[in-house]
Amino acid sequence: MREGMIPTVLGTVVSASSAALLGSKYKLVAYGALGFGLAHIVLGAIDLVEHR
Repeated sequence: MREGMIPTVLGTVVSASSAALLGSKYKLVAYGALGFGLAHIVLGAIDLVEHR
């Protein structure tokens, strides 16, 4: 498995689940989780590009 794939997939799952929470009353938690997920996607993508 390529290095960086796990953080990228984890970030995608977290971002998708937090996007589902944006319509609820827990908007602050949803925005925090969305940022966490997007950060994982960016860092995982950097690893994927670096270690071709």
